[in-house]
Amino acid sequence: MPVVPARDWPTSPEGVAAAHLTWAETVPGGRYTTKVLARGTRIRLRDIDGRASAHVLLWRADAPWERLNVADTVKVPWQAYLGEGHPLLSDQGRVLATVVADGSGHHDALCGTTTLAGNAAKYGAGEVHSASPAGRELFLLSAAKNGLTPTDVPPSVSFFHGVVAGADGALTSTGTAGPDASVELILHLPCIVAIANTAHPLDPAPEFSTGPVEVLAWRAESDLDAVIAGAADREPEYGRAVANSEDAWAAAHFA
Repeated sequence: MPVVPARDWPTSPEGVAAAHLTWAETVPGGRYTTKVLARGTRIRLRDIDGRASAHVLLWRADAPWERLNVADTVKVPWQAYLGEGHPLLSDQGRVLATVVADGSGHHDALCGTTTLAGNAAKYGAGEVHSASPAGRELFLLSAAKNGLTPTDVPPSVSFFHGVVAGADGALTSTGTAGPDASVELILHLPCIVAIANTAHPLDPAPEFSTGPVEVLAWRAESDLDAVIAGAADREPEYGRAVANSEDAWAAAHFA
């Protein structure tokens, strides 16, 4: 359940004033959450007990036809593995978010999330209200709550369950980093954020055992300013994507 208002969360991240919190929630395994967040919001996901698997989707809040594109997210930075500094790109060549801190190193942008058929075959059920809900089904609910349809739900990225590709192209699970691992994102544009905390498609466990994920978000405009300023020293593809985001924001907002 979310804490409302978020400033009432018992423990703010170090250096963050409680008044700056805009989202505070613990999402149990097999559940989902969604929130509309402003540009300059910093999001921290924390794997509480080492069993979380947070599948994440982003849509641009002021233009929701623009959304996360995992193909460009791995292609443009020439890197298939998510980590600190990695952009989450839209299908319009803009950065929706950048990973600004990573204490896990176990993430995935290749497999997407689980499906109804896949979970039914593995666990015996995959419906939303079952004991082993599929990520795709949870994302459909998240989308509907924001006025979006099933065709608006693209492939997702996931945090806290790693995957590596072998020389033959086979994908292998690397599991999690253990309890208390966290990852942080900064939003370059206002976004609809959806999180489905459910088993990874390559989870080797025979039973559905996803643990809780803690979600905190807070105002961090100065952090975004620093990321934008540092883009000039990054690879040109990242710099161009950041410039595209800044151009879109400036065109729609005079201040």
